[in-house]
Amino acid sequence: MSTEEHILVIPESVINSIGVIDGFESDVDRFLLPILASDQLSFQPRTPMETDPSFKQLIPYVLLEWTESDGTKKLFTYTRGGGGGEKRLHAKRSVGIGGHISREDAADGANPYTTGMHREIEEEIQLRSHYQETQEGLIYDPSNEVGKVHLGVVHRFVLESPEVQSNEADLAEGGFVSIDELKADIEQLETWSQLAIKALY
Repeated sequence: MSTEEHILVIPESVINSIGVIDGFESDVDRFLLPILASDQLSFQPRTPMETDPSFKQLIPYVLLEWTESDGTKKLFTYTRGGGGGEKRLHAKRSVGIGGHISREDAADGANPYTTGMHREIEEEIQLRSHYQETQEGLIYDPSNEVGKVHLGVVHRFVLESPEVQSNEADLAEGGFVSIDELKADIEQLETWSQLAIKALY
C-alpha cells in the first residue's frame, strides 16, 4: 500500500469557469467560496500533481503582521532552508507560512482547508500571540514550474505581540522585518511574497 501523501487539488477548469487569476486576486470570495464548495475538489497523490498544471494544489499562505509601538508595520520573514518541503523554492526569503492540505486533514468530518492551515502553522512556527485573521486574496503565478501547479490563499494574521518562533530548520533566520525593508529588498523574496507585499502594502 502506498504511503504517498494525498493533497487537496481543484481542476484548473473549475477556476477558469469562475474567471482569470493572474498574479494577485483580491476578490477572495468570488473564487474561494465556489472552489471550496465544488464537488470537483479531491485528494490526489502528490508526486503526479507536482507536474500536472491541469490541477491546482490549494495552499494557505499566512502573513504574520505586527506593528511596533511607533507604528512601524512588520512581517514575520524567514529563509527557506534545506529541510522538507518544496525544493524548488529553497534559499529564497518568504513572508508566507503554510503548505499543502493533506487527506488526513479531513478526518472526523473536519473542514480540511482550515484544519490543514492550522496544522501547517503549528508544524512550522510557535505562535503565542493573539491575532485577528482576514482572508486577503488569491495568488496564481504561472511564470515558473512551482507556480503553475499551486493556488495560494493569502491570510493575514494581525498579531498583538511578536511572539513567533520557527519550529523547523527549514525556516531559517526567522524574525520580524519592516515592510519598508522588505520592499527595498523585494527581489530577494520568493514570487508569492513579492506579489502579496505589492498588493497589500
